[in-house]
Amino acid sequence: MFKKLALAGALSVMTTGAWAACAYENTTPLKSLSAGFEAWKAVTDAMAECGNFQASLDQEFREKQPEAFAAKPALYQIGGVANSTMVPLLNAGTIRPLDDLVAKYGQHLKPNQLIKVDGKIYAIAMMVNLQHLMYREDILNDLGIAVPTTYAEMLDAAAKIKEAGVVDYPIGGTFKTGWNLGEEFINNFLGEGGEFFTDGNMPNINNEKGVAALEVMKALTEYMDPEYLVSDSTYVQQQFQQGKIAMANLWASRAAAMDDEAESQVVGKVVMAAAPMGSERPASSLWWDGVVFATNMTDEVAEAAFQVAMEGMDTEMVKANNDAAVWLIDGFEAGRLAQGAYETAQKGAAPYPGSGPMGIMHTVLGNGISDYLTGAKDAATTLADIEAAYITAAKESGLVQ
Repeated sequence: MFKKLALAGALSVMTTGAWAACAYENTTPLKSLSAGFEAWKAVTDAMAECGNFQASLDQEFREKQPEAFAAKPALYQIGGVANSTMVPLLNAGTIRPLDDLVAKYGQHLKPNQLIKVDGKIYAIAMMVNLQHLMYREDILNDLGIAVPTTYAEMLDAAAKIKEAGVVDYPIGGTFKTGWNLGEEFINNFLGEGGEFFTDGNMPNINNEKGVAALEVMKALTEYMDPEYLVSDSTYVQQQFQQGKIAMANLWASRAAAMDDEAESQVVGKVVMAAAPMGSERPASSLWWDGVVFATNMTDEVAEAAFQVAMEGMDTEMVKANNDAAVWLIDGFEAGRLAQGAYETAQKGAAPYPGSGPMGIMHTVLGNGISDYLTGAKDAATTLADIEAAYITAAKESGLVQ
């Protein structure tokens, strides 16, 4: 399972510790900046047990990291990244190769945790993540609805749920304008078997596969909260927890929150299944999450940061937070909450195609798709305008001649 998955290639929390469960007593002031979902909280809480550590769990981390890591010295020593969010830092030279630190302090790491670029290790992966179907098992059972395996089936189920009036909205979706909306298109385009670029980094989305992806997204919005363009992962998670929705294609890292008795009204009722199939593969993309380390700090600080990070990503942490993620770390046992991620990967979900061109494409998709969803433009015009925006930005970056 892990080998296949690993091919995928704002809340601030002040934390201090008494070294209760940390084998390394840290005396160097350290900070990290990462996303704010449950797995990152588990990892950074474990890092804090080493002392002298402050974690910022911030859903705007991807916008803040480039400038923060470019500072001299860097404002954060440790960064939480994924496939694509590492690219800007890598391109700017603000994260360091880790081969020496891995050799000294990371002999226990698995090969599929070592994220390499041009033969050098630049990140340590801790988990895999992807979007998959979550659904209210009680609602589907009560209405005699089979678990959807395609978006067509999901839309049919949504119509029946809407007619029954058992929730506010049958479907939730991470359709917030910007990164989230771009990711939804990427998932669906990959599900249709689309290739984003042709030779010379030229865009390749204004075609029948791109139109199909947009049409699926538009159809889903008919069953969502009308404010879907502000709906991110936390928004959808809370809709589930508050009993407002019945289905969503949501990140696996959000699964544990459904059974959090402190904040969820649907404990034990939300089940995980494979992402709906596109015409060729699941409408999802495989991601990894992990840590990177700033270039702009001394080697001594880097050694401390690496050791603290390794303590945060150890077997003890995983055993205490098994269901918070699909971990790549020793000690993980796949359970009910990981089933959807496992099935999506097994059915052939494509890796997120992280690259410099893809970073630009993701941005222009996130900015341009709302015009189609709101009816301001038709599908062909929307995709043509997105391709034009991509070409302009790619030329400015030297990626297109």
